[in-house]
Amino acid sequence: MTNRVLIVGGRGRIGNSVAQDLVTHTDAEITITGRDPNGSIPPELPPDRSRYLALDLADSAALQQAVSSSNLVVHCAGPFHYRDASVLKTCIETGVNYTDVSDSRSFTRRALELRETAKNAGITAIINTGIFPGISNSMVRRDVEQLDTPEHIHLSYVVGGSGGAGVTVMRTTFLGLQTPFEVLIDGKMQQIKPYTDRETIEFPEPYGKTGVYWFDMPEAITLPETFPVKTVVTKFGTSPDFYNHLTWFVAKYWPDSWLKNPSVIEFLSYVSYGMTAVSNNFSGVGVAVRSQVTGLKNGKPAKVRSTALHPNAAIATGIGTGSIAQLILEGKLAKPGVWSVEQAISTELFEGAMQSRNLNIEQVCV
Repeated sequence: MTNRVLIVGGRGRIGNSVAQDLVTHTDAEITITGRDPNGSIPPELPPDRSRYLALDLADSAALQQAVSSSNLVVHCAGPFHYRDASVLKTCIETGVNYTDVSDSRSFTRRALELRETAKNAGITAIINTGIFPGISNSMVRRDVEQLDTPEHIHLSYVVGGSGGAGVTVMRTTFLGLQTPFEVLIDGKMQQIKPYTDRETIEFPEPYGKTGVYWFDMPEAITLPETFPVKTVVTKFGTSPDFYNHLTWFVAKYWPDSWLKNPSVIEFLSYVSYGMTAVSNNFSGVGVAVRSQVTGLKNGKPAKVRSTALHPNAAIATGIGTGSIAQLILEGKLAKPGVWSVEQAISTELFEGAMQSRNLNIEQVCV
């Protein structure tokens, strides 16, 4: 029987990228959802394998009906700071496998709380897929496996302009500035203020040396749970660099009441998106990920570093999520419960998926 995939929020640029990846690499029939009752499938998708479904996530009966008609649900309706785990719960209740592009700490915690429930229901749920989090997690796993004793993980990301995504990504950035967050440093949980402690990282060209800042990512939760390390650093930056300085200024000097005001978040998001519409012309919309793991190998200090580069961050997200979805559909990834990417997918499967999509990941051992 033909696999049927439901992409919640499939009309957005991220959801559309996931749909295109699945059309390319699987024979699944795709249903994309949106809130517009008069919506339609994007022109990039083949009409013989795609259809549009108007769906309000607040309508639990409609959601359950849509989910129960599918083999797999891909949740792309962000920002996930605003989402509960109702889609995942519905999948568990109906026995349908699940994956998402979530990038929120609070959402990640809510999803992980359902691990045993999903396990008992026999469904595989993989969260935080995409490029970062997602591909980045598997890069770390592959680096960790090169060492006898991993101790420190340092993940950093840079995105050109809008990254080829929509205004939702801008909302996610500014929502990430709202509150301090906890990270593991030298074996202890410490509270960090977002967009602080600028660090210059050498990324692959065209980015080169780029400034990155502390940013709250789900990897900061899942990597310490997965690997016996002392420190996990997650930092993010944008290109061109003046966006970094503007974001730093907002994070440092704007009152908390402003940053927690939905109207202010919307204002910042649309202004930023408008600015990137211009700067994209010279910055590009690509993404670079750099993973570095330090520790011991054969009793001596050692360091493993990986880098990934793609000219379009939205398409790279589609690659990360689409590859996970493909593995689930093909039965190669069956792990009942709720898991982050590095907890669910082996390095062998990861490398095969990236090779099939021509995403090269460089790895060096020092």
